[in-house]
Amino acid sequence: MKKNIIYKLLSIFSFSLVLTHLHGQINVYSHRHYDSDKILFKKFTDQTGIKVNVVKGSADQLIERLISEGNSSPADILLTVDAGRLHRAKIAGVLQPIDSKKLNQNIPSAMKDPDNQWFGLTARARVIVYSKDRVNPDQLSTYEDLAKSKWKGKIAVRSSSNIYNQSLLASIIDANGNRRALRWAMGVRKNMARAPRGSDRDQARAVAAGIADIAIMNTYYLGILANSKEAKDREVFNKVAVFFPNQKGRGTHINISGGGITKSSKNKKEAIKFLEFLSSQESQEIFGKVNYEYPINIEKNQSQLLKSWGPFKADKINLSILGANNKEAVKLFDKAGWE
Repeated sequence: MKKNIIYKLLSIFSFSLVLTHLHGQINVYSHRHYDSDKILFKKFTDQTGIKVNVVKGSADQLIERLISEGNSSPADILLTVDAGRLHRAKIAGVLQPIDSKKLNQNIPSAMKDPDNQWFGLTARARVIVYSKDRVNPDQLSTYEDLAKSKWKGKIAVRSSSNIYNQSLLASIIDANGNRRALRWAMGVRKNMARAPRGSDRDQARAVAAGIADIAIMNTYYLGILANSKEAKDREVFNKVAVFFPNQKGRGTHINISGGGITKSSKNKKEAIKFLEFLSSQESQEIFGKVNYEYPINIEKNQSQLLKSWGPFKADKINLSILGANNKEAVKLFDKAGWE
């Protein structure tokens, strides 16, 4: 009797080991910290049996960790926000190129690395948010217009150390050249209502409080304010509106959240399947509805909140250029005196 029980237990244990071997696992180094990701990671495991282990940290910390760990790193995937950070990971040599028909079909060429070392998974528009009470949207037009004297003392924006601002300036460098980009940075600095401080949400709060009339920020953070548990944050959202700049020209600046497979990956097949899953229509809808991010194919957006801001033309620049121009953008910010 005891032998039969032992044999049954051993059989169950062996079967569990076989399942674990068959289904496998992946280790994700993630800069992202969103509920949408928890939902999607669980869905992926439920659908494939592949366990998702997550290590969280800042992008720079995770990239440094990958460098120091080298080929012995347990990480299979790096997830982070902003093309500039993904470019840093590529230049650091911690990612590898992959070949996936599904990723190439699901992700526009402008939203991925030309060498297929990283792939955009969600999009955020860096927009002008304005006071409904004090600004007529007819006064707004382009990013370049924000450097004009009519906006003196009226702009709230984050510091130049922020990667989102660095990528915005990197796109302006590509569009207008270094000299005009420097003049733009100097003009916006002179037009600030206060010294740069806080997060994107703090810029919207400054507009709602009457400290500034307009702010430069990502749409994603407006979604957080709109759905906050705090009544004061929802009040901030109700006092501001969204304007998409440069609609008659190159389009509104877009940045991404994305990922790549690490050079050290021991589970490459499973890691590719994971990225393909995140680029699927089902996953893209969850990113939008739960985390207020545009799908990587912006026109396929199903989020009612994002739809309420209206359709817009997005800048078609290949986002790898944002990473390539990052160092120059930082230099120009320094020259402009943008804190």
